[in-house]
Amino acid sequence: MAYEVKGVVARSKGAPVTVETVVVPDPGPGEAVVDVQACGVCHTDLHYREGGINDDYPFLLGHEAAGVVSAVGEGVTNVAVGDFVILNWRAVCGQCRACAKGEPWYCFDTHNAAQKMTLTDGTELSPALGIGAFVAKTLVHSGQCTKVDPAAPATAAGLLGCGVMAGVGAAINTGGVRRGESVAVFGCGGVGDAAVAGAKLAGATTIIAVDIDDRKLEWAKRFGATHTVNSRETDAVEAIKGLTNGFGVDVAIDAVGSPAVFEQAFYARDLAGRVVLVGVPTPDMQITLPLIEVFGRGGAIKSSWYGDCLPARDFPMLVDLYRQGRFPLEEFVSETIGIDDVESAFEKMHAGDVLRSVVVFDT
Repeated sequence: MAYEVKGVVARSKGAPVTVETVVVPDPGPGEAVVDVQACGVCHTDLHYREGGINDDYPFLLGHEAAGVVSAVGEGVTNVAVGDFVILNWRAVCGQCRACAKGEPWYCFDTHNAAQKMTLTDGTELSPALGIGAFVAKTLVHSGQCTKVDPAAPATAAGLLGCGVMAGVGAAINTGGVRRGESVAVFGCGGVGDAAVAGAKLAGATTIIAVDIDDRKLEWAKRFGATHTVNSRETDAVEAIKGLTNGFGVDVAIDAVGSPAVFEQAFYARDLAGRVVLVGVPTPDMQITLPLIEVFGRGGAIKSSWYGDCLPARDFPMLVDLYRQGRFPLEEFVSETIGIDDVESAFEKMHAGDVLRSVVVFDT
């Protein structure tokens, strides 16, 4: 039988979200229904509402979530009813050319549920990032469920489903931060602070947080920043060189995704250093760099997709580190809210007042 639950829907570009009844079908082959316990309010959801991803309205928003599997379809073996899981939006196929050459974190053919969730009138919903988790129950491909230690609170664990994993992975997986290296992180929201935390976890000894908001720079210190630079008041590149004996950092991470910030990151790194772009730019953005500088500085310029994570590997590891007191996952939770408060959470996020608002569902 189908389930009817309340969910947060974006019906048209820029319009306030609404809470509506969502029809969730029984899981088909390879699918699972998850009782969502908590879901973070991520900037990507706001991008969906604003039409910045595509125009396949109406959207069922929410994707940064954790909960308990309540039903599975035929052929599902990786999770079972009762498992506590984090939802991920890159369920690897195991067969594409990236998977075949041993790089499944780049999977080019990720899985989503075949069936659609709908409104009560039959209108099909487009789930954000193939998940749609601002809802008490959601239908996903079973590969989008990653089993983790149930002792972790869902409010914290769910954040690994997107923003925190993107930032940590940008530092550890994409940037390859090593013990004793220096790192600069540009933009100290949720993703940027996760990159700071990831750099600390990897053993970086100099971690420079860059932002135009002193509040965010203070937040970055909580996650391991050893130095801060307010780039509204100070030339960030010169400040970073001043903190690294004139050389620049080994790894520069752009967690904003704008041409001006990327250029700062490019020039703030040492020779043979790595630049990582994890902030998502808009389609119209352009950047021009002297080709001789690209050649002469060497190193690498990389984009980080979802922190180049492999959920089955990285989610349980980070939850275990959190449980051991070695990774401050709960520090990313600024507030917990109800399903009716998502629109106001978008306003707080846009104003920079929170790292993460987290929707909590009654269980």
